Order: sequence, then C-alpha cells, then structure tokens
Amino acid sequence: MYVARMREPRGEKAAPDKFLVEFVESVQPPIPREQKWVLIVSSMFGCPMKCKMCDAGGDFWGKLTADEILAQVGYMVRRRFPDGKANVRRLKIQFARMGEPSLNPAVLDAMTRLPQDYDSLGLNVSLSTVAPKSALAHTFFEKLIAIKDQHYSGGRFQLQFSIHTTDAAGRDDLIPVSKWSFEEIAAYGGRFSNRENGDRKVTLNFAPVKGYAIDAAVMRRHFDPDKFLIKLTPLNPTVRSSEESLASAIDPYDKRSSDELVEAFKKEGYEVVLSIGELEENRIGSNCGQFIQRALQARERPRRSYELDEYLICSNAK
Repeated sequence: MYVARMREPRGEKAAPDKFLVEFVESVQPPIPREQKWVLIVSSMFGCPMKCKMCDAGGDFWGKLTADEILAQVGYMVRRRFPDGKANVRRLKIQFARMGEPSLNPAVLDAMTRLPQDYDSLGLNVSLSTVAPKSALAHTFFEKLIAIKDQHYSGGRFQLQFSIHTTDAAGRDDLIPVSKWSFEEIAAYGGRFSNRENGDRKVTLNFAPVKGYAIDAAVMRRHFDPDKFLIKLTPLNPTVRSSEESLASAIDPYDKRSSDELVEAFKKEGYEVVLSIGELEENRIGSNCGQFIQRALQARERPRRSYELDEYLICSNAK
C-alpha cells in the first residue's frame, strides 16, 4: 500500500495531509504476479460520500486529474518493471480506493489513455460505484458505455455497484446520499452489459452488515441473473465501521458463515462470488476504500486492522 503527496498544500491554514492519496498493488494467491496483477487507485482526495463503513467518507479535498490518477499506476509499474512496461499477462486497474469515480470526469480520460501505455489486450479495468444521482454522474455513466465498447471490449471491463442491503431505509442509512434506485441500476446495467459481445455481467456487491436485511427474492424482482451477478465480501474492519458499531455478517475466518446467503442467491438463479481476500489486507489497511490517515489519527483502531504506525510518503508520484 502506498501514500503519495500529489500536490503541495498552500497557505498557513492548509492541512498537511490534504493532498495525500492512497493506492495499492495486489496479487491473488496462488496466481503469480506475472499472470495477474491488480492495481487499486484513487480518484479523489478523500471522498464526498459518507458511507458508514468507509474511512475515506466525508473527508473531501477535491478531485484528482487524469495525470494524477495515471501517476499512481505508473509509480507501481516502475517499482516492479523499471522500463515502465508491465510484463504481466493480465493487468487489472481498479478505480476503487478513495473517491466516488463517477463524480470525476478525469477517470474517463484516464481510462481512455491507459491502453496507450500498457498492453491493451491484457489490460482490464474495474470501477466500483454507489451510483450517485446527479447530472455529473449521469453524463459520466453515459460516456462510460462508449469507453467500454471502444477500449475494453470482450469482457475486459468490470462494473460494480455497491448495494449492501435490500432494505431501502437501510441502504440510505449506510450510503446517505442521493443515489439510483434498484430500478435505475437495473436499467443501466442492462444497457451496459452486452452479453452477446462478450461483456461481463454487472456486479452487485454486498458487504453484509448485521441488522441490515438482504433478501435474494427482492434482488430477483429487479435484476436479471443473465445480466447481473452477486458478490459477497466481509465488511472491512475500518475505524468508521467500528465507530458506527457495524458488525460484518460474514466472518472472514469462517467461510461457513456465508453459506445460507450464498444458497439463497443461487436459488434465485444468480452466479455468486464469495470474495474473501487475504486477511493480511485487513492488518495493513489495504482494502478498497480505506483511509490510512483516519486510522493514524484514531484513538483506537479496529481489532486485526491497521496494524501500522509509519508509512512512506512518495512526494508527487510520477
């Protein structure tokens, strides 16, 4: 996990950590890096969304430029490959660390430019969103379809919507911003995923929280299993989730804890992905959306999470 200062704060009252951005490289054991390498980048300084489980939520100091987004990729690539050429079969860029990407048009520019620098045939991208409802996001999502078709055809684009609960009031509680309804997500996802052209199914992601309902039958009424798949992930042990007393309904140390939910979705005809990553990611705070600055400032960190006291700040990563 890396932290970079992209810009220098100006003025006496400027917060010293205002322009720090986090990005992560990851592998998927036992697959070696030469076969699959995942780079998770930020699109904002913090995030204006205030999702209850995300440490980046609520601390927002602006949007990254396309150059600043691509600098994160370039820095990680050059650390492993000094010539700047990512010699891997599958390079996956995830726009999922800090920030809501659909509110930053520079993400579209970065996606368009990525194939110029890296092997386009082995390049995959993934974008995770809470589907905010705004004119800016609407324009973003319309342009996203064209970019996917032009640069990431043949199943090389993974679009993910963060859902978390099927209860409308609960969803508003966990993601307290104006956002698309299930009907709107389903309509867009149906347009986005052209299965006949080899597009991937759109992912509906749940980080199940105790006390927040998940009803597979409700999802089936809105989302076609031929177009959408279900992804289940344990709730990350963040400072915010601890402060909000949110408890994961999936125990990452006991995969059997998800059996009932997995079977409920399969019964409705869904492909289900149970995504329990390396538990080391919790310890070092490298999961999607996490925010090291908040953890370092917190009086108490969640158990088995953020076990770090120092990190390297790369000035103006390029």
